[in-house]
Amino acid sequence: MPTPRPEPATPPADTQDGPPPGGPIVSPTDLIAVQPRRAVVGDFVPDEVLVTVDGDAGAVQQIAASFGLQVRSQRQSRLLGTTLVRFGIPDGRPVGVVLAQLAADGRTQRREPNHVYSLQQAAGIVNYAFDRIALDSKQASGENVRIAVIDTGIDDTNPALSGVIAGQFDAMPDVPIEKRDHGTSIDGLIAGVGALEGMAPGAKIYHARAFEGGKSTMDVILSALDWAAEQDVRIINMSFVGPKNDLLGVACRNARALGMVLVAAAGNNGPKAPYGYPAAFDGVIAVTATDAKDGLMPQANRGAYVFISAPGVEMVAPSGAGSAAATGTSFAAAIVSGAIANLIHAAPDRSADEIEKALAATARDLGPKGRDNDFGYGLLDIKAAAKD
Repeated sequence: MPTPRPEPATPPADTQDGPPPGGPIVSPTDLIAVQPRRAVVGDFVPDEVLVTVDGDAGAVQQIAASFGLQVRSQRQSRLLGTTLVRFGIPDGRPVGVVLAQLAADGRTQRREPNHVYSLQQAAGIVNYAFDRIALDSKQASGENVRIAVIDTGIDDTNPALSGVIAGQFDAMPDVPIEKRDHGTSIDGLIAGVGALEGMAPGAKIYHARAFEGGKSTMDVILSALDWAAEQDVRIINMSFVGPKNDLLGVACRNARALGMVLVAAAGNNGPKAPYGYPAAFDGVIAVTATDAKDGLMPQANRGAYVFISAPGVEMVAPSGAGSAAATGTSFAAAIVSGAIANLIHAAPDRSADEIEKALAATARDLGPKGRDNDFGYGLLDIKAAAKD
């Protein structure tokens, strides 16, 4: 079970722990759940729940007091369109029990575990991606296309990222940055310059750091998504996987409704793994990874949600202050994000729906005829998609 993130030594006044003085206090053992204990799938923070609340800060404190919870954070979410509260469970009650108990209060709109998500890097030499997806490296351009990346911190001293990063946001400022390689590689594969040129040179990256040690939680990712939406980006790259979470689904649906193209890694957890999210949500382009010979990466997730294939095995990518070979659906997703930036640069009025349909209609079929659970519609063909 994951270890909860460290909390600030002195929480701000509007996120104080525990109920307000004199508030109604109910023993958690006296609470009656109106729903059966909820089954919780996937990794999650064991002493937290995420709840959207219809009400002000006072209502949040009343809910905390009534259900024996702590208010660990609260904020207004743009993509969820309501107040998102992270409640702590101080008495050891199971998350599934607390979620069922909270359903009794009509002010709680959505109640979810604080799921844990993982970056999708497997292991690791010219960048063969240009050739495989039919993108001419000399003509590639994502000039001024705004792309959000939600990932680890980055090493912005890497020459491949010179002039690439237009904005940064740290969604977990209380956690020191130790790992920067994954995020550096993703940004570089999308829009790198110089010797390690990315798919969409000239694109502007808005980078949200939301992972450390390869892990993040739902509340942190939602914060990063809200920030990304505020940057007026056209594409959001999400090279991570975790369990299905309704809050993430709502955020993705609303981002897509705002016209953003959402690209996500299908996952590296093997053929029998459960569906990976956010990739498996409707309106998210789920990307699997292929090698230089168009073979499927063996450890890739499979399923009807897989949308398209792209190079992601032994890719040379920026890493740290230099470069390294990288493998995983994370990197295939970055290739697709960069390729889509080329489409938007060439035709800025193309909608997210039009882009998705063009990718599906022009992909080069791999595996069984038609869309399949391994390769989706097939290998990305950006030259054909540009003409569609």
